[in-house]
Amino acid sequence: MFSLEGRKALVVGIANEHSIAWGCAKALRAQGAEIAVTYLNEKAEPHVRPLAEELGAEIVLPLDVSREGALEAVFDEIGSRWGRLDTLLHSIAFAPRDDLHGRVIDCSAEGFRMAMDVSVHSFLRMIRLAEPLMHEGGTCLTVSFFGSVRVVRDYNMMGPVKAALESAVRYAAAELGDKGISVHALSPGPLKTRAASGISHFDEMLNAAAGRAPMHVLASIEDVGAMAAFLASDEARNLTGGVHDIDGGYSITA
Repeated sequence: MFSLEGRKALVVGIANEHSIAWGCAKALRAQGAEIAVTYLNEKAEPHVRPLAEELGAEIVLPLDVSREGALEAVFDEIGSRWGRLDTLLHSIAFAPRDDLHGRVIDCSAEGFRMAMDVSVHSFLRMIRLAEPLMHEGGTCLTVSFFGSVRVVRDYNMMGPVKAALESAVRYAAAELGDKGISVHALSPGPLKTRAASGISHFDEMLNAAAGRAPMHVLASIEDVGAMAAFLASDEARNLTGGVHDIDGGYSITA
């Protein structure tokens, strides 16, 4: 079994115990990594801080990536407290409700800009800030979805946004490979998370996905966490730029 003993990991995107980021944080911690956790705002803190305490997180900080200077403050604290970073997990996405529920061709310019900024550009900004802390290489992870490459009913504008995220993963991987920094996207099938609840008819999507997947079972946040922990390990040191499906085979079916 691989070990992450002594590694330092930043996990962004825990909202509650159903979050994909929570599954990943648990898996990283179980393999020995020390964890830093962020929460969105004061309203989110009471839901996230007990989870951070369960992990024994050394650093727990607010982070709203749309606020100027907030991201830099988090990385300044990591640099000051730890002096390095080995693993970054980005599991945040956002689209204004009206834009998300409408047709892609009808989405507003401002809504599209916001979705791209929070869901995609924030990952690139995090990688840029993590790069000088990854002295001996590292792993940067984000979370995508099958709707990036196929039209999924009611996923709407998040499809093009996730496609951009996956492309960003490939370019970042190419740019950072010579520094030993790998970049990956984790792509689970439909999961019942708070973020997913904003998608129309999501329960129908869950049922259809389970029926279509060859394994006839949906991935859990623990399944996603297991892949995240593996990709953060030395055993995955020669892997980069991938979009890793964790979906019981859902993505291979027509």
